[in-house]
Amino acid sequence: MNLRSMIVAASAAAGVLVVAMASEAKAPAVSKGANDADIARYSQTMLEEGRKTFRYDTFGSEAFWGDALQLHKAIAGEKNGGVGPGVPPETALAVGLKVDADALPDALKKQIKAGKVDLKDPATTVALLKLNAVVGITAFATPSGGVKSMGIQCALCHSTVDDSFAPGIGKRLDGWANRDLNVGAIVSLAPNLKPFTDLLGVDEATVKKVLASWGPGRFDALLDKDGKALRPDGKQAGVLIPPAFGLAGVNLHTWTGFGSVPYWNAYVAATEMHGSGAFFDARLANKAQFAVSSKSGSHNMNVRGEADKSTAKLPALHFYQLAIPAPKAPAGSFNAAAFGRGKAVFAGRAGCARCHVPPLFTEPGHNVHAPSEIGVDAFQADRSPTHAYRTAPLAGLWSHQKGGFYHDGRFATLMDVVNHYDGFMKLGLSSADKNDLVEYLKGI
Repeated sequence: MNLRSMIVAASAAAGVLVVAMASEAKAPAVSKGANDADIARYSQTMLEEGRKTFRYDTFGSEAFWGDALQLHKAIAGEKNGGVGPGVPPETALAVGLKVDADALPDALKKQIKAGKVDLKDPATTVALLKLNAVVGITAFATPSGGVKSMGIQCALCHSTVDDSFAPGIGKRLDGWANRDLNVGAIVSLAPNLKPFTDLLGVDEATVKKVLASWGPGRFDALLDKDGKALRPDGKQAGVLIPPAFGLAGVNLHTWTGFGSVPYWNAYVAATEMHGSGAFFDARLANKAQFAVSSKSGSHNMNVRGEADKSTAKLPALHFYQLAIPAPKAPAGSFNAAAFGRGKAVFAGRAGCARCHVPPLFTEPGHNVHAPSEIGVDAFQADRSPTHAYRTAPLAGLWSHQKGGFYHDGRFATLMDVVNHYDGFMKLGLSSADKNDLVEYLKGI
């Protein structure tokens, strides 16, 4: 073989080697580590335990909602061992409570379909509670079959159903914001509101007025920290219930981002659900900003040992929440061609992707902005230790359009949101750009 032939052969061999290496680089073999089986078992266990906690764990909150407020008595009604007229299923559904169809016996489903179940009778609601069929609520029965107390779960606010059986009755949709749920109307039914009047230093009429101001899909998780029931303009201070899906990779959680996902799980379990658990945040002891919590001590709930019914469950709960994907928009719910054009506008002329970075659709890192950066007032931001608003993740946005957009629903439609940014940031978007952008937002 002459020199030229040797060079050609060597080059060919080198080319084959490069192609082979490139192929291996694209699809490396998955090696099995010594603890891979342990990781797999741990992941499955955490997923199952987290789902159980999210759906069914009360964290001992029955001591507050049942024993203290006696809300179960108002739901049951006088004829069923409670007080007052009671809450029939049609009223429960009207205030946004949901029913898990999978918890209903087949015989009962047939009776409901046949119209043989009285949905105007509170006794039916009690029966549904005993079946553990009401999403987010657990009733505790007496030996004689009555209801002696009740507690609540994460799923009360952050799950709904697909309405596959009937409106308000269907298969669970964990992580979805229940924008039908009228928390204030439900709580105001409690026979004993003294825990709230004592905490806030107001009379019962004022408590009920505040609860009535929220409306469906809203809750104020800071009222028991700062006592601010109203905005300076006199409007209610509650915010929209946020979804709890699509959180993997997202740092700060909720509208003003003053904590991560596990922070908020601890915060809500101990201070909002009123379960028995430990929680600490020295920021909430600031008397100037948080007059109520600095006095009540809810910034430092030092519950230990067997009395702590939430801390041990936080890891699996967090794991499960991170496993809930943002729901895909249904086919036909947006214009596919406009979606493609809107994607280009989102990343280009509108500049949305600078903050809503795909595929997280929020910033990797410290994902909050000052009110002045987004052109809205600072009221809700200033109730937070951050004095800022979180860049909300946008995936699955189509599933929580009810109630409006932003923390307080100030923008009724997605077009209102687009118009706000177009004007505030002087983007100069055309009508076609705006329409395409809306279709993109509906489809991500």
